[in-house]
Amino acid sequence: MARLGLPALLCTLAVLRAALLAAELKSKSCSEVRRLYVSKGFNKNDAPTHEINGDHLKICPQDYTCCSQEMEEKYSLQSKDEFKNVVGEQCNHLQAVFASHYKKFDEFFKELLENAEKSLNDMFVKTYGHLYMQNSELFKDLFKELKRYYVVGNVNLEEMLNDFWARLLERMFRLVNSQYHFTDEYLECVSKYTEQLKPFGDVPRKLKLQVTRAFVAARTFAQGLAVARDVVSKVSVVNPTAQCTHALLKMIYCSHCQGLVTVKPCYNYCSNIMRGCLANQGDLDFEWNNFIDAMLMVVERLEGPFNIESVMDPIDVKISDAIMNMQDNSVQVSQKVFQGCGPPKPLPAERISRSISESAFSARFRPDHLEERPTTAAGTSLDRLVTDVKEKLKQAKKFWSSLPSNVCNDERMAAGNGNEDDCWNGKGKSRYLFAVTGNGLANQVSNPEVQVDTSKPDILILRQIMALRVMTSKMKNAYNGNDVDFFDINDENSGEGSGSGCEYQQCPSELEYNATDHSGKSGDKASYADTCVRAQPYLLTVFCILFLVMQREWR
Repeated sequence: MARLGLPALLCTLAVLRAALLAAELKSKSCSEVRRLYVSKGFNKNDAPTHEINGDHLKICPQDYTCCSQEMEEKYSLQSKDEFKNVVGEQCNHLQAVFASHYKKFDEFFKELLENAEKSLNDMFVKTYGHLYMQNSELFKDLFKELKRYYVVGNVNLEEMLNDFWARLLERMFRLVNSQYHFTDEYLECVSKYTEQLKPFGDVPRKLKLQVTRAFVAARTFAQGLAVARDVVSKVSVVNPTAQCTHALLKMIYCSHCQGLVTVKPCYNYCSNIMRGCLANQGDLDFEWNNFIDAMLMVVERLEGPFNIESVMDPIDVKISDAIMNMQDNSVQVSQKVFQGCGPPKPLPAERISRSISESAFSARFRPDHLEERPTTAAGTSLDRLVTDVKEKLKQAKKFWSSLPSNVCNDERMAAGNGNEDDCWNGKGKSRYLFAVTGNGLANQVSNPEVQVDTSKPDILILRQIMALRVMTSKMKNAYNGNDVDFFDINDENSGEGSGSGCEYQQCPSELEYNATDHSGKSGDKASYADTCVRAQPYLLTVFCILFLVMQREWR
């Protein structure tokens, strides 16, 4: 009997030994995890060759694991970097779109002005010759002020154009009445009759309306592209919280610790984590969409009645029409001025003939070489630029609310939306059962994956929201043809992020506008107060405090 029992005992021991060997072989299945870990540039000595007890793990499941404490710490930093890179790629693409279009529009507008000035100078030299050369500074000043308005603002276009026509009237009045001597006081009296007599016909009124509307729309639109570029640049630099970093580690690399190196995170699992980590960015969406809509409204104006190209290209012809109108009506205009300002003092006889010969002004302007006008920047046109940017603006709507989904659509971050069963759900390879939370800070109260402090909005994001609100208001003013003011802000108070950070003198190619901090006139105070009223309850206190602080700076 004993003899029969010994073979059975030996057999049992053999089976147990085989089972133990199998378990040992299974416990040594960390080679692939180790290989991938080393491929990322980490020290192979951190990685165990077989499964070990996971009591040392702080975030990943504490079962038997292929991760040491050093691996978990390095994976935490790695997951954070990968998240920042993917978000940065999404934002950098959008920023590049706005930066590229801003550069194209800025170059176009500036070269348009240069070409218009050159065209006027060439034509007037050919037509009016020495008389124009004697008075060319008047026209140079006109274009100098137009350029200054576009680049730095602080120019009242209506007053500037009124001054141009008043100065032109003084010069013309002297030329058509060259037999008289006019004092500065007399010419000042002459300029007072500009509105009443309309010596240049209806050209000044029409041109003032066209130039003001076109320049306001052009400058505001270019500013809007610069603001969009800067907002995206600042917001793209994400700094995950500790809670977000823990969730990212758990999502991206805790599956490796269980040997599931080829299993990607479930899509909805990723979505919840991205909504939690990008909660503040989600709050940009409302003002961002309003801003994009306002930009599209101004685009309509640029395509139609506020087209700066259609205004500036024939400006030489329009000014010459005004000059010819003054020539045709010079006798009537002079008589009425003499009646109102008194008879002028005649020049001495010997000076009259010389004066008349020097100021003979009988040339008639004929723009007979319109086909020779130079092309604008890069040989393009405003219509082509507008058509291209309009499509890009439409695509940019809802960018911030779509950002979490776009990040999870990246194959490096999650499994496909249709692969719901064979994916990592944070605990194992199985379906993810939680519902996806909404976007924005307030909705993260119910986020099952990321603990978010909904009472502390990001100050940088709030500043960008305010920047968008200010720019949206200016866009709407420009759409209605109203002039808008821009204020140059040094980058010292702008917080994180990238801006132009330079003054006009150092950076003449950049429109000076900082997208983070703003100063404004009293008219803007109502919009900021409205921000406090319309903001979500948890934003109320922060918005109002920011408003009071910034209002104090404005003073």
